[in-house]
Amino acid sequence: MEFKRYGDTYMVRIDVGEEIMETLMNLCEAEDIRLAQVDAIGASERAVLGVYDLEHQCYCRNELIGIMEITSLSGNITQMNGRPYIHLHTTVTGDDHKVHGGHVISMRVGMTCEMFVRVLDGDVTRERDANLGINLWKLN
Repeated sequence: MEFKRYGDTYMVRIDVGEEIMETLMNLCEAEDIRLAQVDAIGASERAVLGVYDLEHQCYCRNELIGIMEITSLSGNITQMNGRPYIHLHTTVTGDDHKVHGGHVISMRVGMTCEMFVRVLDGDVTRERDANLGINLWKLN
């Protein structure tokens, strides 16, 4: 990973073989990023995506392997239990141009990932919602 800050925004290049969620967590911890918006494009060689099943309160997972274009990767960074909480969604496509998308559980870079992390003022934490089984924003 390489990154540079311009005003309120980090430009981040994540390299081949790096895990996006792990790399982004490392950036957040190193730079004390507490609240941000994320937007990226690139290519992945492996992605585990989920769609939330409300009835069973768990993610239905799908693993995709092979070089895929990341046509969109977006989300946010908040805080939970004093640590960065990264919430990303993506759409990816292979050479067949079929699109897959969902909640990013893990994603490994296949060529590069070019990411903007726009830091926002303030703190937003998350709190578990027992009815939904997910961690929701707690806006103070």
